[in-house]
Formats: sequence, structure tokens, C-alpha cells
Amino acid sequence: MTRERILVVEDDAIIGSELLKALSASGYEAGLATTGADALADVGAHPPDLILLDLGLPDIEGVELCRRLRAELPLTVVVVLTARTEEFEVVVALDAGADDYLTKPFRLTELVARIRAHLRRRAAEPGDRVISVGPLRLDLPARRVHVAGSEVVLRPKEFDLLAALVTRAGEVVTREQLMDEVWDENWFGPTKTLDVHVSTLRRKLGPHGRITTLRGRGYRYEREAAAEA
Repeated sequence: MTRERILVVEDDAIIGSELLKALSASGYEAGLATTGADALADVGAHPPDLILLDLGLPDIEGVELCRRLRAELPLTVVVVLTARTEEFEVVVALDAGADDYLTKPFRLTELVARIRAHLRRRAAEPGDRVISVGPLRLDLPARRVHVAGSEVVLRPKEFDLLAALVTRAGEVVTREQLMDEVWDENWFGPTKTLDVHVSTLRRKLGPHGRITTLRGRGYRYEREAAAEA
């Protein structure tokens, strides 16, 4: 069986070495890129299943690199590693295409658990199901979304979030349920990532998107379009 490949993009030699050891010990094929340029060259030659991306690189600003990696690999999981504690930086990175983040210092056991959860969901076969709600068509096995006949490309977490909502169309799905199902029941970080992903989904789905916010409770994907005011 081919091992899943993880690319570590980290310019700190000590951190990079420790990450490679931990990932190899956990059964993954791990590679290291110490600059943004090396990362772009690596993914072009050997597309990884998951990228661990440090935002503080010497040559390319981290958020910009995240955008470029996302454009190159729209379905690859990107987990940001950052020493920055400002919420704004995290939100910008998520909006640029990251699926998840960890703030340094972090525990290697937590990182490996996150990686396993992301790759497990990425590889899972949800069954032979195609769901249609209004103009939206969600193909779970193929992980494809069409809105009004046009395909909309979603990142892995965006697809998982939409699937969690659409499979319960008309019902309220709490924030806690979404975090447990789409991210992980052992999620340690804030839930701001959920809000960012919902915002991005609404933008990508355009006027046909039917995600309603219920403050203090969660979200609901509407079966019927909202009435015109």
C-alpha cells in the first residue's frame, strides 16, 4: 500500500527535522521544503496528500504561498503552522485556502491526530449518494458540487462542511456538531475557522447558496430559497 505523503514547509531546521521524524514514525512519507520556492517546485513534481505550512518563510509571504499552493492543489489538505497569535492572521490564512491551523508551540501528538483526522475524512467513501436541494447537486462519492448546472470547486473542508449541512437540509446543525464532524472531536482551537469556511461557502455558491445563520445555535441549509423582500 502506498503511504500518504506529507510535505513540511518549514525554514527552521530543528522544527523541520522533528516533524519529519514524527511523521515517518507515524507511517507517513514525509518531505521537507525550507523555502516557498522549494515548496512550489516540490508539489509540482510530487503532489502531496497534505501540506504543513509555516507562515514565516524567508522568500514568500506565508499567506501568499498558501494561496498559490491552493491554486495548484485545490483538493490537498493544507494545515498552517504559525507562531503568530493574532486572530487576524489566522483568519487571513484560512481565507487564503488553509483547512486548519496550529499555533506554535504545539504537541506532536496533537498534530499527528489532526493529520490522521484530515486524511481519514479525505479518503473516506461516503457511499453511493447524490443529493439535490434546489439548484445544488452534491455528489458525495465523487466529492463534486454543481450549482445551477455549473461545477463549483471546493476545498476538502468546504466540501465536508457543505455535506454536513446539505445532508440535514431544513434542520439546524449546531456549531458543536459541525466542529466535531468536519474538523475533529478533539479540536483544541477556537471555532473561528467555522465562520470563515461558512463565509467562503456562501461566496462560492453565490445567490443560490442557502446557508442561514442562527445566532447562538448554528447553521441551517434551507430547502427552499428565501422569499424576496
